[in-house]
Amino acid sequence: DVQLVESGGGSVQAGGSLRLSCAAAGFAFSIYCMGWFRQAAGKEREGVACISTGGGDTMYADAVKGRFTIPHDKASNTVYMQMDNLQPEDTAMYQCMAERFSGLNVFMECGGSWRGPGTQVTVS
Repeated sequence: DVQLVESGGGSVQAGGSLRLSCAAAGFAFSIYCMGWFRQAAGKEREGVACISTGGGDTMYADAVKGRFTIPHDKASNTVYMQMDNLQPEDTAMYQCMAERFSGLNVFMECGGSWRGPGTQVTVS
């Protein structure tokens, strides 16, 4: 079974940076979507950024374009999210997800079958 182990997160002042990581174990196929979703208090979950582990194609939510990147280490099946110039509106619970590849747009809309426990990011 696939397991996702997250690390990173925490509290930071506006304009600061944080880096999240998500290590996947148990992948049985060669290409997956991996990415990050977030849910702020009182709001719906939204896709933030995702990557295809095969070709490295990426997709970002408009709200984070130019500020967040999603590097991927194929060898360790680890995806990161580098978050720069964080703003208070980025405050949310961030959750790593993975799914067998079916298109990045579908993944960003629907999420993944495999999910990490989540990590809190607070920007003040």
